[in-house]
Amino acid sequence: MGFRCGIVGLPNVGKSTLFNALTETQAAQAANYPFCTIEPNVGNVGVPDPRLDELARIAGSQKIIPTQLGFVDIAGLVRGASKGEGLGNQFLGNIREVDAIVHVLRCFENDDIQHVDNKVDPISDAETVETELMLSDLESLEKRVPAAQKKAAQGDKEAKLLVSVLQPALDLLRDGKPARLARPDGEDELRVFNQAQLLTAKPVLYVCNVEEESAANGNAHSARVFEKAKAEGANAVIVSAAIEADLITMEPEDRLVFLEEMGLHETGLARVIRAGYDLLHLITFFTVGPKEARAWTVHLGAKAPEAAGEIHSDMQRGFIRAETIAYDDYVTLGGETAAKEAGKLRQEGKEYVVQDGDVMHFKFNV
Repeated sequence: MGFRCGIVGLPNVGKSTLFNALTETQAAQAANYPFCTIEPNVGNVGVPDPRLDELARIAGSQKIIPTQLGFVDIAGLVRGASKGEGLGNQFLGNIREVDAIVHVLRCFENDDIQHVDNKVDPISDAETVETELMLSDLESLEKRVPAAQKKAAQGDKEAKLLVSVLQPALDLLRDGKPARLARPDGEDELRVFNQAQLLTAKPVLYVCNVEEESAANGNAHSARVFEKAKAEGANAVIVSAAIEADLITMEPEDRLVFLEEMGLHETGLARVIRAGYDLLHLITFFTVGPKEARAWTVHLGAKAPEAAGEIHSDMQRGFIRAETIAYDDYVTLGGETAAKEAGKLRQEGKEYVVQDGDVMHFKFNV
């Protein structure tokens, strides 16, 4: 289960450049005019994780298979999208299908690249996109909530639940705030909330696209975005799409040298992925053997049978137990056999909650 992030933003903020860098492809034509991306480009990226390399080295694995992360480059948005302006309807439909929104904001000055509003103001840009998403949600809820209220008045239980969950979201939207602030806790409530498929309920990561000189510490524009993110419970990272675009043309060993010269320790991709993981509350577990070392993704709080199901549905159905070694124990002791001898290999049952970095081997019977 890789998760899918939709990359959005106004035209010419660096979305397609970033997408190309992330997926190391030239799939999206990064031309300098609005709407050069109409069909969403989709790319799957291996998630870089140094732990996987270390496990493979210890186990002598022949193959290394990272877990996948999907990026969808969604066409540039303009004001009025919720009314079908530009590529509006298509844009909103594409966003519905992703797990999180990666919102690219232009935080660089460059007279050669035109800006839709002819000024660099990332906060105003963010609000333009958010307003369109909010208007779309508002339109949807203003039809659904009154209809549910009528049914609830006649004693319909599901309708009562719907009203209790969606009314607070509607109130927030009328107030100009995103629906994610009304996210409920209860299991049934959360189910109804997720089924509503509200665009502003999706978690958001702001990517501040800065000029090369500001890639390490950001600039005044990106500082404002970080304040905004903090205020609304979103995440933000600094990336220079120009640097990322240069990196993909280099040999892997040259990349590190280049990054260090720029005062950076890792690529923007690594930062975007880590922030995305935090945003979606995802963790990684590993399966390791002489043939392959592989990383898998599950949601935080997932139990052992769910993790087994990521590998194969039969494993979840016939789950017996999970032989588990913590990553630190595996590495410190030098592999499975040594961990077993030191009493660090645990037999975990159906109720075991998977921890980030667990090295697991599943016993099952179908």
